Amino acid sequence: MTAALVILDRDGVINHDAEAFIKSPEEWRPVEGSPEAIARLTAAGVTVAVATNQSGLGRHLFDVAALTAIHKRMRQAVESVGGKIDRIVHCPHLPEAGCRCRKPQPGMLLDLVEHYGVPADSVPFVGDSVRDIQAARAAGLQPVLVLTGNGGKALAEIGQDALPVFHDLAEFVDAYLTDMRNK
Repeated sequence: MTAALVILDRDGVINHDAEAFIKSPEEWRPVEGSPEAIARLTAAGVTVAVATNQSGLGRHLFDVAALTAIHKRMRQAVESVGGKIDRIVHCPHLPEAGCRCRKPQPGMLLDLVEHYGVPADSVPFVGDSVRDIQAARAAGLQPVLVLTGNGGKALAEIGQDALPVFHDLAEFVDAYLTDMRNK
C-alpha cells in the first residue's frame, strides 16, 4: 500500500494571509483549527508537506532566515498539538520569473510527489487560490479548495464543478480521514 500524502498551501490554508506578506514569525497566525487538523492527519499516519509561493523573498521583503523562523513557528504550533509537517518547499521567485516552481506551475508539487514516491493522482493538494487549483491539476494531483484566505474569491472565479470545496482545513481533514477509514 502506498503511504498517504497530503500537500498543503501555507498562506490562507494553515495560517492567515496578509496582503503585505507574512514577513516575520510574529506576523504568522494560524487559521483556527489548522494545527489540530494537521495533528489529526499525523495521528492517522498521513505525511503532511507544504508547498508555498514566497515571492516576498524575491521582493526583498524578508530573507531566508526570516522565512526559516516563520516555518519554525508554524512547525512548533503544529507539534505543540501532536502534529508534524514533514517537508516544506517554497518558490522564492517573482511572478514574472517564469520558473517551473511558482504556482500555478506544478514544479513544487511534482518534486514532492517524486520525493515521496507516491502516485500523483492519490495526493490531495489543499489550497485557497486559483493558482493552487491550477498547479494541482497541472501536476495530476487532486485539487481541493478551502474557503479561508482567498478561497471565496477563487470559488467565485472557478466555480465548484468537479472540485471539492471545504470551509477550512479542519473540515477537509474530517472528510479525508472519514474517506480513508471507509476504504
